Amino acid sequence: MRPPGEILIGEREIRDRVASIARELSDALQADLRREGHGVDVPGRVIFIPVLSGAIVFFADLIRQLPVTMSTEMVSVSSYRGATTASLGVSVVGALPDDLAGKHIVIVDDILDTGRTLGLLKKEIGAQKPASLRICVLLRKERDRDVPVEADITGFDIPDVFIVGYGLDYDGHYRNLRDIRLLEEAGDA
Repeated sequence: MRPPGEILIGEREIRDRVASIARELSDALQADLRREGHGVDVPGRVIFIPVLSGAIVFFADLIRQLPVTMSTEMVSVSSYRGATTASLGVSVVGALPDDLAGKHIVIVDDILDTGRTLGLLKKEIGAQKPASLRICVLLRKERDRDVPVEADITGFDIPDVFIVGYGLDYDGHYRNLRDIRLLEEAGDA
């Protein structure tokens, strides 16, 4: 197994940026709700959809800082299988919720890479005509996308490298690292 390498983004930097993202998201959602004549505590208006499994750590840290009443509908999307660093295509594992019309939806993902995962989710969720649809990612790779999709809120821009930690894995390992690290190449171990 490849060992994790140098720290790309440290724990404190992640924590500070997640707090900043929470404030930005909270302000946007509160403005949406006020325009509709609602307060922040109306159940059923705001739904967060985290993409499992990579976004779970980011998602957990993010929502604990949001003062908006929300529900969550988790979705699992598969693009990396086994011990590979190359995306093998994307497919939704399980069903997306089918009652998103007129609601404020926030898709939360760990990383915007090829655009396939978020492009698919944006298309399928957008077809339900939500009141608003935002994409929030912790990381955005600096690369050309296979599917032209952008995040509304991004934590960090990173080079086109394979990383692990803070929820991101390699073959199911390293999700528990508190920082984000480069994955060493097989020959470097």
